[in-house]
Amino acid sequence: MADSSSREGGARYTTAAITDYVNRVHAGHDGGLARAFATPADMPAIQVGQSEGRLLHLLVRLTGATKIVEVGTLAGYSAIQMASALPPGGHLWTIEYSPVHAEVARANVANAGLADRVTVEVGAGLDVLPRLAAHGPFDLVFIDADKQNYDSYGKWAVANLRKGGVVLGDNAYFFGKLVDEGDTGARAMRAFHEHVAATCDSVCMPTPDGLVFGIVK
Repeated sequence: MADSSSREGGARYTTAAITDYVNRVHAGHDGGLARAFATPADMPAIQVGQSEGRLLHLLVRLTGATKIVEVGTLAGYSAIQMASALPPGGHLWTIEYSPVHAEVARANVANAGLADRVTVEVGAGLDVLPRLAAHGPFDLVFIDADKQNYDSYGKWAVANLRKGGVVLGDNAYFFGKLVDEGDTGARAMRAFHEHVAATCDSVCMPTPDGLVFGIVK
């Protein structure tokens, strides 16, 4: 029988060697993914990890998603993971605040052969999302952007997803500060958790920094 500490996710059994092995076996990169994962030196390397990226790809396939919104593009790695799983005619809209990062993402998406199914929108998430609503309802919304607005992003996602649609939120542990009562970002992240829990069948998956996964009721 497993000891009680293993009930908390077993994270203590993970090592760098194990992570490298499972990434290599289950989540290898082709040329397009490798280019997007290798962010330029002047861009923060804060994209999802290889296994999380592969999970996004598989969730798109599993749900049969045809319309996806992503909040937070960076170099386009997660957008490529998801868009490559879309069926013919499917489309992904991804929002990036930085025009410089958006151009890098567009180049990476084109290099991956996915320019026809990905639109990179430039601007603040709260400004861009209202105009994307006309394309909805959506099948999947992935949130990986500025954490202080996760509560607003989550409300938009639930309101614009079809019944049975999926909302995903990365960095759900808020870098270890989720239950810090004095942190405004943590309060926004907790509000995101609680709204998803109230409106979806949901779980917070124990990825390195937590991934909220909800299915709209």
